[in-house]
Amino acid sequence: MKLIQLSDIHLTTPGKTIGGRDPRRNFERALTHVLRDHHDAELMVITGDLSDWGDREDYVWLKQRLGEFPVPTRLCIGNHDRRDVFLSVFPECADGGFVQSIHDVSAARCLLLDTVEPDTHAGRYCDARLGWLARQLDEHPGPFLLFMHHNPVPTHLGPMDRIRLLDDAAFRGVVGAHRDRIRHIFFGHCHLPLSGSVAGVPTSSLRGTNHASYPLFSETAMLSASDLPESYGVAFVGADYVTVHMVEFGYDGPIRVEGSPDYQAWDRETMVR
Repeated sequence: MKLIQLSDIHLTTPGKTIGGRDPRRNFERALTHVLRDHHDAELMVITGDLSDWGDREDYVWLKQRLGEFPVPTRLCIGNHDRRDVFLSVFPECADGGFVQSIHDVSAARCLLLDTVEPDTHAGRYCDARLGWLARQLDEHPGPFLLFMHHNPVPTHLGPMDRIRLLDDAAFRGVVGAHRDRIRHIFFGHCHLPLSGSVAGVPTSSLRGTNHASYPLFSETAMLSASDLPESYGVAFVGADYVTVHMVEFGYDGPIRVEGSPDYQAWDRETMVR
């Protein structure tokens, strides 16, 4: 089974740029790239920061645009989103007052989580949301794929970790109790390619479709930004493995086809480097 992850699309007023980049244009470029190479994907999930300022107009436009997109798509919200405004346009995403939902695909049950806390960029996962997650994991045999916005583990980048999922230990406790049935956790927020584990469950993240950070460990006060290529993710979920790629659709340099996988073709005297 193939699924697509987009994150941190940061839609804003048409024609406006963020960090010199046009979020709507880059989102459209990502969709075009996905359809070119991955039109057979079973699901696409956008893991939050859908709108840069939580503007209703962004959500209205997004709903119309995704209605035209042939790959089924599900949404999480992030710290730049406004839950009430989002739900006024996407009421079908509500469960228990939060933006959390279930979507079944051929390889797993997908749980889309809401880690947003109003008036802060940091994430929270309160007792009500922890209870919802625990019930879903208790009541279904799985396997599960989890999608969320905030990073559920420290990055060890000081400024970024101040806005991580702050009650991550409690979250890891619930995940750890069900680790044998959770195949992978996908998150966004950091604008960085990241991989690791959450209570023994593999996890990964990626650059956004507009924003690109850099792991600047020497910076202790401010978040980082760079001109590295915009990206989206492609995951392949097999019976006993998960493979995750970060596709840098924003890269516009040459891509060479070289290096045959056939061992017999490797001739030191004739190979051109």
